[in-house]
Amino acid sequence: MRSHRFGFTGSLLVGVVSVIGLASLLWPFFISTHANANQAHAHDAPFVLLLLVPILLGLSAIEMSKGGIDARGIAVLGILAACGTALRIPSPGVAGLEPVFFLLVLAGYVYGAPFGFALGGLTMFVSAVATGGVGPWLPFQMLCAGWVGSGAGFLPHPRRHERWVLASYTAVACLLYGAAMNLWFWPFVAGSSTSVSYVAGGGWLVNVKHFLVFDITTSLGFDLPRAVINVVLIVLLSTPVLVALRRSHRRTVIQPLSASGTMEACDISRPPLVER
Repeated sequence: MRSHRFGFTGSLLVGVVSVIGLASLLWPFFISTHANANQAHAHDAPFVLLLLVPILLGLSAIEMSKGGIDARGIAVLGILAACGTALRIPSPGVAGLEPVFFLLVLAGYVYGAPFGFALGGLTMFVSAVATGGVGPWLPFQMLCAGWVGSGAGFLPHPRRHERWVLASYTAVACLLYGAAMNLWFWPFVAGSSTSVSYVAGGGWLVNVKHFLVFDITTSLGFDLPRAVINVVLIVLLSTPVLVALRRSHRRTVIQPLSASGTMEACDISRPPLVER
């Protein structure tokens, strides 16, 4: 079963918000300025959040309008976001205990990159509201989680060793998620006298070195448990969860007409679609 990829409009929307998000995260490596801890993303975080929410809604609308997903697919998106929220409520990021990435990877893998991006952002938004975790970090959580879910949609679908492909991607994605999330606050937390702090005007090479040391010494203890927990869940539970997601996918995604005018891989439980 082939998962759906971004069309031109969806690629443009996600590309624009991703560029803005990357600029908000990577500015310390390119801009020579002093960081003010009291103003940490005070201006750009609300702007990124205001962009993300309409884009998540826009992606869903685009998929519906082109026949990539129907109303039942939107319902599935809401259900999976609720499930992801439930996974985050017991331990929203504490000590790296975030099993939600297990669900994001599998859903993005089955439903495709647009669905995975929307699910990642929506899950982080809903769970933040539910747990009182709304803050300047939220838009970056939404964006990074969207990248994790979207990236899974581009993975190959091998006939053998599928779970190990998913487990490998999950491990890398969890580590990169942690590193990316460190960027939103790293320039604002340490003084310039340490070897792990942001150095205004120090050049990108110096700051990359300092950031890597900061990430390894302060964040790896959270990122590794996150990766291990989600990899274990993938290895143990991916088979039954994939079966359930694929069954749901066949019942919600509208299959296109082939050149001969017949339905491709049409679910027999649904009436054929006829263009009028």
